[in-house]
Amino acid sequence: MKTEHRSGCPINLSLEVFGDRWSLIILRDMIFGGRRHFRELLNGSLEGIASNILADRLKRLMELGLLTKADDPSHKQKAIYSLTEMAITLVPIMAHLGAWGRVWLPVSEELSIRAELLEKGGPPLWEQFMDELRHEHLGAPAKTPPGTPGVRAQLQAAYEAVVARKAEAATA
Repeated sequence: MKTEHRSGCPINLSLEVFGDRWSLIILRDMIFGGRRHFRELLNGSLEGIASNILADRLKRLMELGLLTKADDPSHKQKAIYSLTEMAITLVPIMAHLGAWGRVWLPVSEELSIRAELLEKGGPPLWEQFMDELRHEHLGAPAKTPPGTPGVRAQLQAAYEAVVARKAEAATA
């Protein structure tokens, strides 16, 4: 792993971690899509990452301390990737990036609904989501009562509602 940095500027150092085309997309798919296996990450992204690039970025994200990898107990030939605390704390940054993109870029309604809900939910929703991710990826105790829909489920339901509404309008 590269240990020399262009400068000690926090923005520069962050860009050295996330400045490539794929790292934030992989983390997005793990955080918001719940994808934890190589094949899920390879086939589940709308942007279409090549397998060699995915393998390289996963390795790099592990070296940087954002991901861990373990054998999947449900399948001996699969590995499962987990977010670390360092990656989980990116949720507010992802929320801000999504909010900025909604204002300034030509987003689609269905793909921006999650960003809208995260923006409206603000820090309390981000904290709840990070707690859920800590439970899922780090084994931390669950803080939400059983049976309560998680943040990811709420975001997915909103996405599906927009897709269904648009499909219905297209056939009407």
